[in-house]
This record gives sequence, C-alpha cells and structure tokens, in this order.
Amino acid sequence: MSALKDPCIGVCKFADDVCLGCGRSKREIKVWKKLDKDEKRAVLAQADLRLLALGATGRRKNK
Repeated sequence: MSALKDPCIGVCKFADDVCLGCGRSKREIKVWKKLDKDEKRAVLAQADLRLLALGATGRRKNK
C-alpha cells in the first residue's frame, strides 16, 4: 500500500460524476485505499486535469 495522502478536502459536490473538491470520480474515491502508489499518482494526475477542465479549484486552491 501507499503512503500518499487521500486528496479529499470534504467538499464532495459532483458534476458529471467528478468531485469538484478532489477531482476524482465516484469509482476512484471508492477504490482509493486499494490502489498502489503508481495508481494513486495516475488518479491524482487525471483528477488535476478534470478540475482544470471543469474550471474548479478544489484541492488545487492552495497551490
């Protein structure tokens, strides 16, 4: 298992099956704890792209 921190920021509002807080899909949120480090990194990269596409700041707000 991985030590990557769960990206949830407690917003949990969805648009087209994508959380506006963390950028993950509902399926990705559900399986997060079972993913290995490389899979989590891939999910986080996709989540960032989704947030940008949606114009949502989500977890990227403090960057």
